Amino acid sequence: MSQQDQFREMVESYALGALDAEERASFEAHLAACAECAQAVEEARLVVSELAHLAPVTQPAKRVKERILQEVRSEGTVKTQPRVVPSGVPWWLWAGVAALIVLSVYSTWNARKLQNEIRRLNEQAALEHRRRETLEKEFVAAQMQARILTDPRSKKIMLPAKDPNMPQLEAMWNPELGICLMGHEVPMPSENRAFQLWLIPKAPGSKPMPVHAMMWPDADGKLMHVVEKLPEPMSDTKAIAVTEEPESGSLQPTSEPMWTGALS
Repeated sequence: MSQQDQFREMVESYALGALDAEERASFEAHLAACAECAQAVEEARLVVSELAHLAPVTQPAKRVKERILQEVRSEGTVKTQPRVVPSGVPWWLWAGVAALIVLSVYSTWNARKLQNEIRRLNEQAALEHRRRETLEKEFVAAQMQARILTDPRSKKIMLPAKDPNMPQLEAMWNPELGICLMGHEVPMPSENRAFQLWLIPKAPGSKPMPVHAMMWPDADGKLMHVVEKLPEPMSDTKAIAVTEEPESGSLQPTSEPMWTGALS
């Protein structure tokens, strides 16, 4: 069979729209160059149109109707609502991305929670360490205080207050262990100030010797302070005094003594 005869047999099928896409494209390319086939197509379309008018009006079978509509839609002859084109990314990949986001958020929250917990534990450990150091210092001071108070070489010194409304202080001075200063119902110094102890030398014209150990009473007004290393020996000291000074301490008194006690 010649190619012309082959195309001639495709005229009726083309007029009926029964060719597939590849056959239709090949036939339409032939029609552009063959006037005989083009004329045959026009005649075939006329016959198909007449047959359509002569045929009784019937409803096609549901399966046939669906098939025809499907073919028409695929060829673009009937305008329909645009279909939602599925994304090129599969749903399971989106689910994986969502899971990673949730995991990342949870990990960030968990890490922040862990950091806060570590910070809280560090602060608690630092607080416990400071408490332990304070207790150790108080224990050492209590031991030294007990030694000074019970040692027969310790000398008792009474320090009357300059203000009669103020309580009296008491000191125990051991020539080897140091001084233990004690008092009850002692008022708190002014803001940013503290009590400072001074040694008054026997030598004429000598300046008071500062003891750089600042003192504060506790919340109940109890003052208990031990100084082990003193700048002047007991034998060269005629009196001790307590003044109120800046909390950083002073090299020379900046105020009148609030308590003074002479060594007999």
